[in-house]
Amino acid sequence: MTASVSSLHIDHPEVADMQRIFDTQKTAFRLRPSTTASERLALLDNLKNALIKYQDQIAQAISEDFGHRSIHETKFAEILTSLENIKYYSKNLRTWMQADKRHINPTHLPAKGWVQYQPLGVVGIITPWNYPLLLAISPLICALAAGNRAMIKMSSFTPKTGQIVKKMMAEAFSEDQVAVITGGGAISDAFSRLAFNQITFTGSTNVGRTVMAAAAENLTPVLLELGGKSPAIIHESVPMKDAAERIALGKGWNAGQTCVAPDYVFIPRGKTLEFVGAMRVAIAKMYPSMLNNPDYTSIVNNKQYQRVNSYLDDAREQGAEIFEINPANESFVNTRKMPVMLVSNIKQSMQIAKNEIFGPVLMMMEYDHIEEALDYINQRPAPLALYYFDYNEQRADFVLRNTQSGGYSVNDVITHVAEEDLPFGGVGHSGMGKYHGKEGFIAMSNARSVLIKPKFWSMRFLAAPFKSPIHKIIEKVLLK
Repeated sequence: MTASVSSLHIDHPEVADMQRIFDTQKTAFRLRPSTTASERLALLDNLKNALIKYQDQIAQAISEDFGHRSIHETKFAEILTSLENIKYYSKNLRTWMQADKRHINPTHLPAKGWVQYQPLGVVGIITPWNYPLLLAISPLICALAAGNRAMIKMSSFTPKTGQIVKKMMAEAFSEDQVAVITGGGAISDAFSRLAFNQITFTGSTNVGRTVMAAAAENLTPVLLELGGKSPAIIHESVPMKDAAERIALGKGWNAGQTCVAPDYVFIPRGKTLEFVGAMRVAIAKMYPSMLNNPDYTSIVNNKQYQRVNSYLDDAREQGAEIFEINPANESFVNTRKMPVMLVSNIKQSMQIAKNEIFGPVLMMMEYDHIEEALDYINQRPAPLALYYFDYNEQRADFVLRNTQSGGYSVNDVITHVAEEDLPFGGVGHSGMGKYHGKEGFIAMSNARSVLIKPKFWSMRFLAAPFKSPIHKIIEKVLLK
């Protein structure tokens, strides 16, 4: 136990209980550090059954936490994606657990060598509010498949969801296997100071730095999925309708409150109004109205609503042109629903240009040559995602080779996150480490090197004194 966590116990019984759970899991892992594939698959099956059973309660709780969140978005983006991920891990787990045989240097023969993926121990999962179920379940699947025990810290912004997930996990798992922690303030601070064997954090870059600093007290490795300003680029050859309808989905889904949602778009010079028109058509097709439309999601709370509006106010004051896409011309006064906003005449001094938007707002900038767009992107922190619209594979490969981002998608947005076999994560300021796919299993495992030698010991020929004929032969044959 670290002193910083211990000192909070007297005034915070919740922190003391969290420490008790952590100690219980640590003890359970120490007593049984290895589990079979069948046992891990049974845990994944428990999780699957729990998600199916609680899906309606979860969707309702998330909607209530948001003020309104589309039930269908929750079921498709969070529950279905989680179930597909469980299916994928269950299919591949036995193969991943097998010894990964490696080549042995001739000077060490006879010998056998392999990598054995073993559990790390107790992992911590810190979830955000925007996809409170999916971003708890996805790393949990990796943790369970790798044989770990896990504690999940739910966001205090989504308290009803936290309580339902806590109830669901308590029913599906014993406390020494999976436990859910709720609450904010001192509890959140103390969570990342626990001596976990690994922490996965999803959230803002600033909070990610805080988590990483706290984890450093225990030399706990961290996997950070952070975000940033993800760009889209539309090549002049692409019909604007094609690009707009896909970008519209990325900004309309969860009202743009998605870490990989496009934050700004580069449009060929002179085609901004064409893009705006195509976006109007695409948004109206998905959301003919927004105010009372159950398919359109609210901004999660007043703080986030005011933050996004402050970016718009600042942009207006600095001369931006803002196109409001409000198909039914509704009033959103006294609500947290916000129509899709397209912003042009961007200045780099604007707050909207400096900060991740995380809402249904999209910056628009024009370019003459593709190199201009790439130069702009490359002068800024590497984003979590980059989207390029072009049906020419050579040009798409050029963009891939000349940019950096956590993920790269051609002719679509946000959907790469749902591909089970593709790793997901950022690079630089948008994060470190990857999960999903086999990479998630590896991230939650100790890749343990194993070398087995027989009774015959070949290294005696390399031992001192270095004057024997064998040393001369080795020097002549191998040191050339």
